[in-house]
Amino acid sequence: MKVVVAFLALYVTIALGVKEELFKKCHENGFCHRNRHYGSHILEAHDWPYRINSTSLKTSAETSHIWLEILKTISHDKEIVLDLQLSLLNDDNLRVQVNERRSNDLKGVGSLTTHRFNGTGNWVLVDSVTEGKFKSIDASLKEKLGLKYGKYHSAELTYYPLTLKVYYKNQLQMTVNDKKFFNLEHYRTMEDNDMNMLPFELDFDMFKDSFKDSSKDTIPFGPESIGLDFTFNGYQHVYGIPEHADSLSLRDTTNSEPYRLFNIDLFEYEVGSTMPMYGAIPFLLAVKPTKVASGLFWLNSGDTFVDIDKTHLKGVSTHWMSENGIIDFIILVKESPEAINKAYGELSGFTPLPQLFALGYHQCRWNYNDQEDVLQVHENMDKYQIPYDTIWLDIEYADSKKYFTWNKKTFPDPRKMMLELDRTGRNLVIIVDPHFKTGYFVSNELMKQDLCVKDNENKILKAHCWPGESVYIDSLNPKATEYLTSKYQMSSKNTFMGGDDITNVHLWNDMNEPSVFDGPETTFFKDTIHYGRWEHRSIHNMYGMSYHNATFHALTNRLAQSSRNRPFVLTRSFFAGSQRTAAMWTGDNMSKWEYLKASIPMNMNQGIAGMPFSGSDVGGFFGNPSKELLTRWYQTGIWYAFFRAHAHIDSRRREPWIAGEPYTSIIRNAIRLRYRLLPTIYTTMQRTSVEGVPFMRPLFYSYPGNLDTYEIENEFYLGNSGLLIAPVLEEGVKEIIIVLPNVKEIYYDYTNGKMSLESYYGKSQIIKQVTLEDIPMFLEGGSIITEKQRYRRSSKLMINDPYTLIIAPNHDQGKASGQLYIDDYETYDYQNGKSAMIEFEASDKGISSTLIRGEGEEFKVTNHVEKVIVLNFTKQYDAKPLKQVVVNKQQVVEFEIVHNNHLVIKMPNTPMSQNWTIEYEYVESSSLHDEL
Repeated sequence: MKVVVAFLALYVTIALGVKEELFKKCHENGFCHRNRHYGSHILEAHDWPYRINSTSLKTSAETSHIWLEILKTISHDKEIVLDLQLSLLNDDNLRVQVNERRSNDLKGVGSLTTHRFNGTGNWVLVDSVTEGKFKSIDASLKEKLGLKYGKYHSAELTYYPLTLKVYYKNQLQMTVNDKKFFNLEHYRTMEDNDMNMLPFELDFDMFKDSFKDSSKDTIPFGPESIGLDFTFNGYQHVYGIPEHADSLSLRDTTNSEPYRLFNIDLFEYEVGSTMPMYGAIPFLLAVKPTKVASGLFWLNSGDTFVDIDKTHLKGVSTHWMSENGIIDFIILVKESPEAINKAYGELSGFTPLPQLFALGYHQCRWNYNDQEDVLQVHENMDKYQIPYDTIWLDIEYADSKKYFTWNKKTFPDPRKMMLELDRTGRNLVIIVDPHFKTGYFVSNELMKQDLCVKDNENKILKAHCWPGESVYIDSLNPKATEYLTSKYQMSSKNTFMGGDDITNVHLWNDMNEPSVFDGPETTFFKDTIHYGRWEHRSIHNMYGMSYHNATFHALTNRLAQSSRNRPFVLTRSFFAGSQRTAAMWTGDNMSKWEYLKASIPMNMNQGIAGMPFSGSDVGGFFGNPSKELLTRWYQTGIWYAFFRAHAHIDSRRREPWIAGEPYTSIIRNAIRLRYRLLPTIYTTMQRTSVEGVPFMRPLFYSYPGNLDTYEIENEFYLGNSGLLIAPVLEEGVKEIIIVLPNVKEIYYDYTNGKMSLESYYGKSQIIKQVTLEDIPMFLEGGSIITEKQRYRRSSKLMINDPYTLIIAPNHDQGKASGQLYIDDYETYDYQNGKSAMIEFEASDKGISSTLIRGEGEEFKVTNHVEKVIVLNFTKQYDAKPLKQVVVNKQQVVEFEIVHNNHLVIKMPNTPMSQNWTIEYEYVESSSLHDEL
């Protein structure tokens, strides 16, 4: 017990503030230090060591693959052969792989798999990725290879010095190895290292780890690092590579720490930092105003650093350094950031459409004390008329933190609790982490079935986390999913998930970086062994994804037994491809204003990197927010795709009613606004699920031609809805400056979701007065959004409610358009065509609604539209006054002009299941307009 207490005390010490000395800087990390040194000295070399053997060219019969040899010259009589492969993937994406030829008989590596890890792509790329064909391969010149592919793409591979240039519409977009940083440390032993070193290389930590906390980490293969530079020609800004609590436009790191991609448990992260965090997505986006964007996808799951140089005369230069694995990357060049994100989604998968409840409000803390506490919070939500969808249970629900058990003293009848939540359409999410306390049935079963992670001596690894000494499930083993399925199965005998008729219980995976209290950098030693005889060093950043993948599929298997309901899984650790099976949140933030402000660029970069179903703990996880901060955080949090309030076990209770008036009413209004807009939010998420576009859409994404938008990180659009949000992010402010990115369009002030007399045209920015009640938001001209304006206790109880349309005519023509997506909000039936997309069009003549059903079995739309609001109607259509409004060419309906400006039309119980029209008849007209 003393040992457990000691480790927990150490963790608490870490939690009181980031102890940066516990985590490696580049100069303390052997491979990063060596590659930076390599980059700073390579230009001093008389001969660059890498060249392509021009006589080695081979192509596949289908011209989808090209193979060449790269020769690494060590001395006049020694060369190392590397294999280069260029492949064309679907949608004109160019993949480049470089591997080392290795013997199967290497010294000192035991029974480990001897070749370099090349499986990241197998985990990340979806099965639907197809191969393309090069249009032409020009090998007529001995010193270079010319390639053409797609309609606008071409590339040029120079043999010496080795460079790859990628063009789009004949304009150079990216140069690979422009700075000659290409480096692949080939296999050697410590004894023969001297004869394998280049004169400008360092041998720092090639065979040992001198960092104090990881000095016991063995390095059986010796140095294996890879490095390569990519210059984004003509670009000024790059985005992505989450997760970092830093700016939206990534900073120059040439004289500071590189961005590190290495998943760790960082209890209190710092803002404005390039330090690693809980997740890692090695995807970078560059955008410029000439209708072109470039993406770089680095397929490596090991420890990785990325240097960014914005001083490079040719554009932004980036230097990628990974500890081991193969060089494997994909270059994407398209006409827009939307096209890049769609192409990336087609490679790594899209976020599946979640159940509607997952887009509602989630109430959580570590921990609700007992079953009575949970139901009291549930009751108070209704008492204070605050809608919510899900309540969460952290680790204390379990018996001694042993997952798959309940503490019978505090949760004597979890099934009863689940049923009571279900009665009002609410859900329960419970946490199950990847570590399992030694000495009970789960850990015993995992050990018996050989499903545990092993140490470097191939013995079951036992390390410490919340329950004390624990084993860790090796979720890279396919049988791990089978095991978890058996734990989540629907059975009257399995009371952990409430029994075979319970479908409102979902799962939360935390600590899956993995978090190891007594491990170096709070995680596994890198020589830990996984399924397939791979070192943890090779797959570290994928481990968290492997666990939430297994959880997702296990929960899917469970729900498939009685329903086709979509599962919901939240993960803290993630990697490229995680978006296919989980939502994420930005981890253990603090109750400080700077963390509220940082949450916006963090979540925007998540969307840019293909994982838009994200959010941050509202109120801050650690600490006690002021009432003003808590209020402002709710007003911001309603725009996260994943909207959850969460708090540390030592934080004061802060459910919305505790703050008292006027704060409770303001928070209530914010949450209700989220629910009013759920039709628009769900439609936005549907588009994200098929096109991969961000949910919180940066301004530059919508207007790349406006260079003033490229660094704006305190405003965003809600997808492509036309809603522009500018939340208040600082204490005590009375006015804020708001950038309006399109000076050629009108912006309607829609603060707090209410009609206003204010609108703006021709202004690049405005100053807006704000009070504590205000959520500054605007509708861009040309947009139509949908709302449900009745209060209900949960999203499930809103399903049959009628819709209200808000129409914002554009400035030039008075036109607007929008969409509304509808399905059953719970099951996978939408994949079989049981869905509907409704398209709206508006002009000075009227409004039309067109229903487009999904292909397949007919889906019944049961809702009606009850009200239509046209903003700025009298100013936009000021030629003549409105006489009457006619629905479906036959029914004259009531209307009124509000604020002497906005038109409000009361619809006659008009069903959304059929096409309908609204026509305006003006006073001077003798008849209705003939067409819309």
